[in-house]
Amino acid sequence: QVQLVESGGGLVQPGGSLRLSCAASGSGLTAITRMAWHRQAPGMQRELVADITSGGSTNYADSVKGRFTISSDKAKNTVHLQMSNLKPEDTAVYYCNVRRGFRDYYWGQGTQVTVSS
Repeated sequence: QVQLVESGGGLVQPGGSLRLSCAASGSGLTAITRMAWHRQAPGMQRELVADITSGGSTNYADSVKGRFTISSDKAKNTVHLQMSNLKPEDTAVYYCNVRRGFRDYYWGQGTQVTVSS
């Protein structure tokens, strides 16, 4: 099993920045092949925000390109999401997701991000 703990959410004004972090613990961490952030706004489906593979390749949703940056620290089994120029439409619960191998997926409990003046 893999446990994920997210941190860094909160309330921020439009145009502001936040940095989310997710720490993985448990077994088989060296087999992690992908780490990602998803988000879910009220009444909406959960969507992929960004992901990063064990090889360092990154992928972003069009809505966050140029504003968000995903990074990972393999030694610490952590993944971060630096969010800049935040907009009200970025308001959502953000979830960390990890893929171990190619079939095992794990989710964090989520952290709330609210962008409002």
